[in-house]
Amino acid sequence: MTDDRAALRGLLASGTPRTWVFTGDSITHGLIHTRGARNYVDHLHELIRGDAGRVQDAVLNTAITGWRADLILGDFDRRVAHWRPDVVTLMIGTNDCTTEWLDPVIEVPEFADSIAEFVRRVRVLGALPLLQTPPTVDLRHAPDRARIGEFAQAIRDVAARDDVILVDQHAAFTAFSAGTGPGNEDMAWGLLDDAFHPSAAGHALLALGWAEVLGFDAPGSRVLTDLRARVAVAAHPPWPPS
Repeated sequence: MTDDRAALRGLLASGTPRTWVFTGDSITHGLIHTRGARNYVDHLHELIRGDAGRVQDAVLNTAITGWRADLILGDFDRRVAHWRPDVVTLMIGTNDCTTEWLDPVIEVPEFADSIAEFVRRVRVLGALPLLQTPPTVDLRHAPDRARIGEFAQAIRDVAARDDVILVDQHAAFTAFSAGTGPGNEDMAWGLLDDAFHPSAAGHALLALGWAEVLGFDAPGSRVLTDLRARVAVAAHPPWPPS
């Protein structure tokens, strides 16, 4: 199997125009919870077509609020194949893991099979698949999503087994709370707008995870500087809040 990281480096080094498709659920859809700010796909659009100078590239967001892995597979042509992509990314799992809103409940092995099938279909297109784990969830207010960690691990396992590039957003959100103050352990309060939708700051952290994987570290990048500042303020917000 081709080394996907080498393939990604070659793609970014090439002057050939590329098409990027980002798909998933409401987190990638990126509406409402950023409160008018850019979502992480918007930030990546600026990093790819701005900082990286890839002005002929197309960056598409086909995510739909409320969707799951099985629904994306059922609409794969419109969500992915129709756009003849070179790179396809998937963040999913936050809706799949609920034990309250689905009947029957989706089990972890079934979810893992869906992720593996998504990767297989992307490769058949000749495109490069990239997987993301979903962010953490405030389980005090969304206890039905208590399995989110298991679903994130299933994505990690598929990525490791099938040699897929992984952006581990779940781990990044978990690590964020360290040192942010008493009572914040294991909860990325400053990154969430509700129990499981990232805020503008949360989307900044998602974008930074992508920037690291893509090797975007241009000195003096105003985009990266702004993203890091948003995350820093979220970690240590002014008190009392206004």
